[in-house]
Amino acid sequence: MQPTRRNFTKPTTVTMKRQTFIVTTSCLVAMVSLFGCKSELQITRGATTETPAPTTLAAASSVSLDNWMAAIPNNYRLTQLSLPGTHNACARYEPLRGTAKCQRLTVDEQLNAGIRFLDIRCRHIDNTFSIYHGAIYQKQDLDAVLAACSTFLDKHPSECIIVSIKEEYHPANNTRSFEATFGDYAQRYAGKWYLGTTVPPLEQVRGKIVLLRRFEARRPIGIDASGWSRNSTFTINNGDTPLRVQDEFVVPSNRAKWHTSTALLTEARSQADEASLYINFTSGYRPRPALFHIPNIKKVAYAMGNRITRFFSDNPQGRFGIIVMDFVDEQKAALVITTNFHPASPAQKETKSTFVLNQAK
Repeated sequence: MQPTRRNFTKPTTVTMKRQTFIVTTSCLVAMVSLFGCKSELQITRGATTETPAPTTLAAASSVSLDNWMAAIPNNYRLTQLSLPGTHNACARYEPLRGTAKCQRLTVDEQLNAGIRFLDIRCRHIDNTFSIYHGAIYQKQDLDAVLAACSTFLDKHPSECIIVSIKEEYHPANNTRSFEATFGDYAQRYAGKWYLGTTVPPLEQVRGKIVLLRRFEARRPIGIDASGWSRNSTFTINNGDTPLRVQDEFVVPSNRAKWHTSTALLTEARSQADEASLYINFTSGYRPRPALFHIPNIKKVAYAMGNRITRFFSDNPQGRFGIIVMDFVDEQKAALVITTNFHPASPAQKETKSTFVLNQAK
């Protein structure tokens, strides 16, 4: 299925830089291989084919992926859940295979597949935000992303979306700060944003976009992640919502990357204190020495994708935090989502419940 076409005017400075990039890589243009998005996904995750032992908690049999938060009580906080997310959620274009593309699904398709965390990278240019991955323009602006989120939330008011906003690439032709430009977007979608500095109960953010702020700001706005460390596993003690993050994106080996990912998964599940927000980036790239260290995203993404599927098939219950993935699909999203639930008891099934939350809060 081809993505919906939108008409965006690319800034002149961007056009010049992209032309320069294309000229310098002209000898490699033949390697370009862009993929279209997948066909329309089924929304409801089916039951697992294996029959679990009586003591094993299996995935829920009827979780509606586009509306799954409707099953979560209002008093739950996002820090108490497992949430599927996408790294560079809008990165669907690249001039050279494996260098910039991180997703096949559009933002609309991701949200309908159950994704509730979007990693959005904005280049500040001409006092607006264009979506970039590194130096590569992704053929849309922040307005398109927020419009997609707003439309989805209008149709699914039980849901909320955490949106991480990070400044990307070099700013150009601006007369104000990144924070001031974000303020314009916040005002434009004022009814949709939750800009509090803490993670509130779900009842306060249903139908809302929750800001995770990865940019500096003079005033308190959103969950503060501006102290983000580069290429590491770290803690941000911001006084409001502690963050535990794994974002080791330069990958020496797929085995090493999976080790750092599973270390934080294990920590999130084992911690009795559920006040911290865990964010686990399973994404990364392998440098290619033979090609001037040009990154190879797909080599890591496919290996991590297989491991994610196996891990959550073998660990179908628990609180794992936000799992941020490249090339997400419905299956992986469903495996993460269903860790929040377990099969209903015979008594609960009599009330027509097919799944229940892992524990009462």
